[in-house]
Amino acid sequence: MSNAASNQGKICISLCAKTAAELAEKIEQAAPLADVIEVRFDCAAPEQLDECVGVALAAKADILAAFRPKKEGGFRDISDEERNEFWNAGNEIGFWGADLEENLINVTRDAPWGNCIVSFHDFSGTPSDLEATYKRLAATGANIIKIAVQVNQITDAIPLWKLLERAFAENTKLVPIAMGEAGKWTRILGLAHGSPLAYASLEPRSETAPGQITAADLVDVYRVKELSRESRVFGLIAGDTSYSMSPYIQNAAIKAVGIDAVFVPLQVADIGEFFQRIVRQGSSEIDLNFRGFAVTNPHKRDVIGVLDSIDKTAEVIGAVNTVVLEAGKWVGTNTDAEGFIAPLKERYGSLSGANVAVIGAGGAARACVYALRREGADVTVLARDTTKAKPLAEEFGARLLPLEALERPDILVNTTPLGTRGEHENETPVSTENLSGIKLVYDLTYNPRETRLLKEAREAGCDTLDGLEMLIRQAAAQFKIWTGRDADADVMRAAAVRQLGE
Repeated sequence: MSNAASNQGKICISLCAKTAAELAEKIEQAAPLADVIEVRFDCAAPEQLDECVGVALAAKADILAAFRPKKEGGFRDISDEERNEFWNAGNEIGFWGADLEENLINVTRDAPWGNCIVSFHDFSGTPSDLEATYKRLAATGANIIKIAVQVNQITDAIPLWKLLERAFAENTKLVPIAMGEAGKWTRILGLAHGSPLAYASLEPRSETAPGQITAADLVDVYRVKELSRESRVFGLIAGDTSYSMSPYIQNAAIKAVGIDAVFVPLQVADIGEFFQRIVRQGSSEIDLNFRGFAVTNPHKRDVIGVLDSIDKTAEVIGAVNTVVLEAGKWVGTNTDAEGFIAPLKERYGSLSGANVAVIGAGGAARACVYALRREGADVTVLARDTTKAKPLAEEFGARLLPLEALERPDILVNTTPLGTRGEHENETPVSTENLSGIKLVYDLTYNPRETRLLKEAREAGCDTLDGLEMLIRQAAAQFKIWTGRDADADVMRAAAVRQLGE
């Protein structure tokens, strides 16, 4: 990584602990990763508050104090009297700084805080008067402003990001936080664009705000302190990015070859609006230096309409999973077909004449059917809605059957999201009694690696293949397209396996 690719930002781990003993343990765990540790004293049980303050004051770390009532996003109800008493107890001499709500600045104006953060939170959405809020907070005299708003669409974060650009130009320190999965990119790219702090959690599922990323991931996966405005940005365009392994495997590959780049999750609802307002030069409202995208469910077909061109492979398949910026033009291709077929041939052997049933009719199914037909397999497309699947079957010369009419193929391929971690995790497209006699069941899902379908297939005596290897193969091909460099597949695989906990 180039020395030019760096920034002055700090990692701030936010801690929530009910007791002094728990707080002491968490501070010890956080200290090696954090530049600053925010202690949310509103998490402390009332009878433990004084002891928690003592622990924080004794810590060999820069402590940022926060004591937020529930109405401001805190963890318990705190009266104005209790809050004023806390902030005027003389603690300001021992802490690195304080995070204060706007209505508290006057109460503690004379306190000699080393760093005073004035913060604004809106957990209901992005207010229309963000600029007025910024001006008001800037007028308080605090040396850092923090604005945190809930975003439901990725484009909801645009006004907040524009404030960061303004603050940077005005030499004002602003921490912009777009809370929620659709705003994770602001947490990753903030330091590179002038934010003084990146808030992080200590461990998964210990977040103190929606969408918070672990400090380990910010430092080791996204390498946020090494990034600058010149860093190339790649991203995953998906309807739901929360379960994806792509950021882990692509960033591991980036780190291994030492290029100045980062891969970020981009949870997108409207692909057209995303390209119009955030991506396309000439119409984009912000500049994030995007150079390429991985595209997944449900955008693999819709993305074609917003691109400048697609290559022959994507045209034949009718779906795009990879987008790259070439000479100012956005070009789409597809690496799914190669990623899918290579592991299958290694496991099964020649596919010529093999009877293969493919469940699904989306972009992934199209890539699979295309690859299978190219290998000479006899393909049947299975779908709940045969009307939707009919064009796919006709285009590639495959049979079409309703899902319940599944016969006994040699190979069964699932391309649907059923079985993916989350709300569909306990679902399977095929019941156990229909699996016996099938030689190989291939589920493109990789999180979890053993889906309900694969578990039941194994119990029925079928050979099984999960989607991790396809993920690695297609991702390595994407990396080559974006960077011109060969990805280390072993590094990618290790990153995925580590994250999946297997």
